[in-house]
Amino acid sequence: MTSIDVHELTKDYGPTRAVDHLTFSVRPGRVTGFLGPNGAGKSTTMRLVLGLDRPTAGTATVGGMSYVSLPKPLHRVGALLDAQAAHGSRTARDHLLALAATNGIADSRVERVLEESGLAAVGRRRIKTFSLGMRQRLGIAAALLGEPGVVMLDEPSNGLDPEGIIWIRELMRGMAREGRTVLVSSHLMNETSTFADHLIVLGRGRLLADLPMREFLDSHSRPGVRLRTGEAGRLHDVLVRRGLRPVLGDDGRWTVEGVTAEEVGTAAAGEGIPLLELVDLQATLEEAYLDLTSKESQFTATTSAAHPEAS
Repeated sequence: MTSIDVHELTKDYGPTRAVDHLTFSVRPGRVTGFLGPNGAGKSTTMRLVLGLDRPTAGTATVGGMSYVSLPKPLHRVGALLDAQAAHGSRTARDHLLALAATNGIADSRVERVLEESGLAAVGRRRIKTFSLGMRQRLGIAAALLGEPGVVMLDEPSNGLDPEGIIWIRELMRGMAREGRTVLVSSHLMNETSTFADHLIVLGRGRLLADLPMREFLDSHSRPGVRLRTGEAGRLHDVLVRRGLRPVLGDDGRWTVEGVTAEEVGTAAAGEGIPLLELVDLQATLEEAYLDLTSKESQFTATTSAAHPEAS
């Protein structure tokens, strides 16, 4: 089994502890979202896994081996950490050919990933002429070059247009279905919720959560329902008798806290009240994430009362 295993990983930069006794595993067959506020240690952890930094203590392995011990590592691990790292004077094709040559990868594979990443038509253009989104696609193409079993992507949607975002989302899902190990760091909560099966959340270098997406959302959601009925008065009375406080919204839907859809549905059925809509309310990933990390952010903004401009 190819997995990323981090055990008691610690990294100090002088007096600053960037990663603090971190332990988790990233398993194959699913997309794992890697979340945390700025300064939480996500990028440092990924660099430690890839052997770009040396840990102060602990270990980070891929398939039981340190990255620096892997022969022809691009065949085992593909990574995108910085889309700006490619040499601007090279063409996209030459950049990939250089990577392929050092890892025993056929030139035909370069042509394939240029096609897959949507860069075939611009493969002979110099990278310095590329937009941010095109550089991002090139970085992803480089990560996929060796058809690795482990893929690590840092902010892969950065700079991509809507078509590109859909492409990378489906690409990640497809790799997970193939049984690959996919770790994706992102600040885009709404986007992460569309592709991640599992979440690892850091705060100030420590592990805050390591849960399936559904369990993470459930753990930060309070019971409540949204409903719509043609007999609002009757249902309101039924719910009030049960100690609940239905609140009518501007859209004609009622919100009821402290109860599940099953409980409301059963109560309504018992009174013969038809329901046109009934759904459990659940925190969004953004809401659940902010609830968990509100005290862990290194950089937070404060709001103040606005002052009128002088005329």
